[in-house]
Amino acid sequence: MTCVCGSTRIARAVGKTNDMFFIEYNEKTYEGYVPDGIGIGSGDYIRFHYCLDCGRIQSQFPIPDDKIPSI
Repeated sequence: MTCVCGSTRIARAVGKTNDMFFIEYNEKTYEGYVPDGIGIGSGDYIRFHYCLDCGRIQSQFPIPDDKIPSI
């Protein structure tokens, strides 16, 4: 895997949250399961790859507002 910055220093992060996930966006908050479609996992798990050089999460971007969970 290669980042858009050109680096191949990609790390994988995984965490189990159960239903304790929290996100804040546009002055609104969401709590519950990890929502699918925002590039960081889904359900009980946060999982993503990120670049150790630039810090970018390796996913499909941009993420449209309709993929952000409703609050």
